[in-house]
Amino acid sequence: MNYLVVGLGNIGSEYVNTRHNMGFMVLDAWAQASNILFSTGRYGDIAEVSFKGRKFTLLKPSTYMNLSGKAVRYWMNELRVAPENIIVICDDLNLPFGTLRMRKSGSSGGHNGLNNINELLGTEAYPRIRMGIGNDFSRGQQIDFVLGKISEEEKAQMPELSKKVIDACKTFATAGPDRAMTALNAKSRP
Repeated sequence: MNYLVVGLGNIGSEYVNTRHNMGFMVLDAWAQASNILFSTGRYGDIAEVSFKGRKFTLLKPSTYMNLSGKAVRYWMNELRVAPENIIVICDDLNLPFGTLRMRKSGSSGGHNGLNNINELLGTEAYPRIRMGIGNDFSRGQQIDFVLGKISEEEKAQMPELSKKVIDACKTFATAGPDRAMTALNAKSRP
């Protein structure tokens, strides 16, 4: 079985460790833990990792957040992965930092990356893991907040949060989405 795991974020050094790049951070942690490197492919950086007979293609789109659907659609078709075997990892303003939520499908919740994926895939029926970043910003400051750097305290929590998300992806592939959602959603409170 093949799975496409998409970490949403923005390319470029100015976006490293920003709240909007939570998906990139998780995939970087997975690659490091698996001792693999990303290579540059069409519309993004990709890496492959196997676990219990399942193949995961990790994708960090190079299209910037608001055009993520272009990369997801290309690699979904290239790898012949069904939408239900795509897992998108993204940040979420509506959840406190450290809270994780996995769903089999759903709306974009106003997330521009998910909006574009929904539009280009023509469906909302693909799994996603939302990583809470909180919403501690003044009115009109949302863009500055999501593109702002995570704090040192938050950075210290990222290895454990990344591990939980990676484990959820593995559970999704080996035991099914319901088991993965139950495990991740129950353990996600910081």
